[in-house]
Amino acid sequence: MTTRSPGESPESALLLSTQCELAVSPVRAESQRMRPLQDLYPDDFAHCYGCGRLNAHGLHVKSEWHAGEAVARFRPAEYQVALPGFVYGGLIASLFDCHAMATAAAASMEATGAKPGIDPTPRFVTASLQVDFLRPTPLGPELLLRGRATEVGERKVLIEATLFAADAACARARVVAVRMPATMDQATR
Repeated sequence: MTTRSPGESPESALLLSTQCELAVSPVRAESQRMRPLQDLYPDDFAHCYGCGRLNAHGLHVKSEWHAGEAVARFRPAEYQVALPGFVYGGLIASLFDCHAMATAAAASMEATGAKPGIDPTPRFVTASLQVDFLRPTPLGPELLLRGRATEVGERKVLIEATLFAADAACARARVVAVRMPATMDQATR
């Protein structure tokens, strides 16, 4: 809700509020124009358990592209535990997997002049996923994933990503993503 001073018009109060919000959070302003990368996957490829918008039982990982970096946030459910109070490592690997594929797609799009978060997102699949668990990941805080491409080729993208909980790095991943082979496309089967 926007508050206004006595005598101030609703329009000027809203404008001031919007200007303050944009000045405080340029990433938030940018994300208002861009959609999560996974939301732009073609319907035939939007069923992934980790990030598919068409999978009613999935995790629904949502990655956004900002200045050469993909960012996602995820809050694990109470039952996604390894031990009481700590997130299950398999969930962390799944989060990295889906986030890295979106990162690869965005980096390859940017390399060809397409606009990540606006143009249709190409599908990549995992060729290799290596996760290093740095410390136990506490259950409760929102998890933050940050990923960047370290190498972008026509067919293959290398990704490095980090998962944070309460501002502490808990896990790192190195991922090799490749463009989805035509043999995985339902239209060609």
